[in-house]
Amino acid sequence: MASRYGKMKQIEGFGPSKETIMDYSIYDAIRAGFEKVVFIIREEFEEQFKAIMEPKLKGRIKTEYVFQHLTDFVPADAAINPERSKPWGTAHAVLCARDVVKENFVVINADDFYGQDGFRKAYEFCTTACNDQQYGIIGYTLWKTLSKNGSVSRGVCKADAGGNLVSIAERTKIYFKGEEVFYEEDGQEFPEDPQSPVSMNFWCFSPGVFQLSEQLFEQFIRERGMELKAEFFIPIVADHFIQQKLGTIKIVPTEAEWFGVTYPEDAPTVEASISKLVAEGQYPTALWN
Repeated sequence: MASRYGKMKQIEGFGPSKETIMDYSIYDAIRAGFEKVVFIIREEFEEQFKAIMEPKLKGRIKTEYVFQHLTDFVPADAAINPERSKPWGTAHAVLCARDVVKENFVVINADDFYGQDGFRKAYEFCTTACNDQQYGIIGYTLWKTLSKNGSVSRGVCKADAGGNLVSIAERTKIYFKGEEVFYEEDGQEFPEDPQSPVSMNFWCFSPGVFQLSEQLFEQFIRERGMELKAEFFIPIVADHFIQQKLGTIKIVPTEAEWFGVTYPEDAPTVEASISKLVAEGQYPTALWN
């Protein structure tokens, strides 16, 4: 349940035949060459989710379903807040897929529209450059990822001269102000370069990331398990990978225009954007027919 959107936007239809944003991601992934999709979901949604997805995808791509539970990978002797019910965030979700992912893979959000070019770039990177010492992140242009309807959270990427990720600055409140981009931190406003590459949680990993994630998650739980809202995010793993010089993370740039739904007011823009792509012939009117 998206707190700012107010309902399950992952299964809401935005396409001309009520396709979800996730449908377009899977469609683009299949076209790019990917052969399996793993859904990380809450167990209570399993039947509803499979009823929606399986008729569309059967015979097109292999599917796996993984459940993310609060206690998964939590050491038996670790203390966690008894009032907590929500699992531990994006890196914890990825870790839950460890037993069904044995190949290089990408991670995406279900409610972000990434575009064909992003998936082509990700597939090429996974098949030619991704290994235990080099991961990848698909880099979107900041101004193309903002909402006209309010502030959003974005990970602004800093790169070295070789195009490798140096750091991700988490801007939890970043927004347009006229044609310029600003972010707030500790009650102060700062400008941000609208051309900066940003992370939209579109990562390329080898299976080696699971062992690293499990080690870091155990440390995270022992240090922060009693915090009610602490989350174990993918950038925590990525930052450790870089800072400990375990390898590099290549920023793979894409010119694709991201769009997504943070606020209810974003929905008409998403519908219009998809309709435009359909009219241009980039997608069929009925995606799975």
